Amino acid sequence: MQFHENILGLIGRTPLVKLSRLARGVNANVFAKMESLNPGYSVKDRIGIAMIEDAEREGLLKTGGTIVEATSGNTGIGLALAAAVKGYKCIFVMTDKASVEKSRYLKALGADVVITPVSAKPGTPDHYVSTAKRIAAETPNSFYPDQYSNPANPEAHYRTTGPEVWEQTDGKITHFVAGLGTGGTISGAGRFLKEKDPKIKIIGADPYGSIFKTYKETGKLVEATPYLVEGIGQEIVPPNVHIKYVDEVINVTDRESFEMSRLLGRVEGIFCGGSTGTNLAAALRISQNLNENAVVVFIVCDTGEHYLSKHHSDEWLKEKRLLEPQRITAGLISGTKKSQAPKSLVSVSPLDTVAEALAKMDDLGLSQIPVLDEGRAVGSLRENRVLAKVVRNHDLLNAPISEVMESSFPTVDVDASSTEVTKRLQTSPAVLVEEYGRIISIITRHDVLDLKFNNAGQ
Repeated sequence: MQFHENILGLIGRTPLVKLSRLARGVNANVFAKMESLNPGYSVKDRIGIAMIEDAEREGLLKTGGTIVEATSGNTGIGLALAAAVKGYKCIFVMTDKASVEKSRYLKALGADVVITPVSAKPGTPDHYVSTAKRIAAETPNSFYPDQYSNPANPEAHYRTTGPEVWEQTDGKITHFVAGLGTGGTISGAGRFLKEKDPKIKIIGADPYGSIFKTYKETGKLVEATPYLVEGIGQEIVPPNVHIKYVDEVINVTDRESFEMSRLLGRVEGIFCGGSTGTNLAAALRISQNLNENAVVVFIVCDTGEHYLSKHHSDEWLKEKRLLEPQRITAGLISGTKKSQAPKSLVSVSPLDTVAEALAKMDDLGLSQIPVLDEGRAVGSLRENRVLAKVVRNHDLLNAPISEVMESSFPTVDVDASSTEVTKRLQTSPAVLVEEYGRIISIITRHDVLDLKFNNAGQ
């Protein structure tokens, strides 16, 4: 029989996948190192078990102990997997920037999760690292791995990731691209590859707002500014960032990171997180000037399943003003109206009375309302016009809506572009959104104005 003794046997030995479509316009060979295929779905599985086993050898982690760590999620998952197999408890401290999927994943693995504000500065009591250190100090028989300074972090990549990439490319790799977060991946793998061939270029992919590019180029530390990509970038330089192994740092915007992450899934079928999009953007950028002998390998850090409520959500990207304009559809506009707008479609029947319709519009603050008959749009009401008719003929209040309604609002498909919606609204105060032959929502001119105002900073 062929089997592993436990899930930890599946860590590492991840394959390379050649980009066949996204890299079509470059001469270089571009490969994705599929760390998302580790059992915890991220590159951090490698360091989770490495730090635990190192602590066991050093006598720092004893039977029944509790692992306490500050994490953006993936290192916690790697630690939690190993802890589950080995019988340790876990407490993880994350910022409120981390996706809810990661937090739930950690809890599902039996860990306790503490959330701290992302706005807390390094060194302050509420900072997630400070909080983790305090909890570790207060918890008997605990171990604080400290992925940022633990030498077992880069050592794991020196022993596994670097050799794997070298062997998988037959020693032909010319460029290695990875993020700069704790520094483990790029420092460990970079050190190994440099020892094999000093001409190999080690490229750090980093979000705008992080300090690494300025630090690499000038040696100076600047104040970090906020960014949305998770798991990479820093406000300080962790001890595990061995910048001497890094040849160049390339900055990538949040927008490009998320667009490349989503594109990698749609075009190559590689479902990944935002930091992978950062790595991909950097890899494609350096590949532009390389010849056909170049071999570029970038890290696929983790799976996109950890970010379904973040950048893989059109609604979240729209909220952050990062959604590509061509992806703003009628369905998205109607589904992300301001909170005071009704969450479901409000309509009236042609058999309802005018008084009932006016009362409903007044209660909900609506100036127009569609008239539906068995789910089909048969007419519309505009409050000012109906009131004008009622003033002239008070008896209309008891009349059916069919006697006063006007022609139906135009209808667009749920996937219609925002441009098409805007065009229809030039001749109508509202449009109806249809999905599979059923009217599901309404978009008014105010909704589109809100959209344009909120996206004005794009």
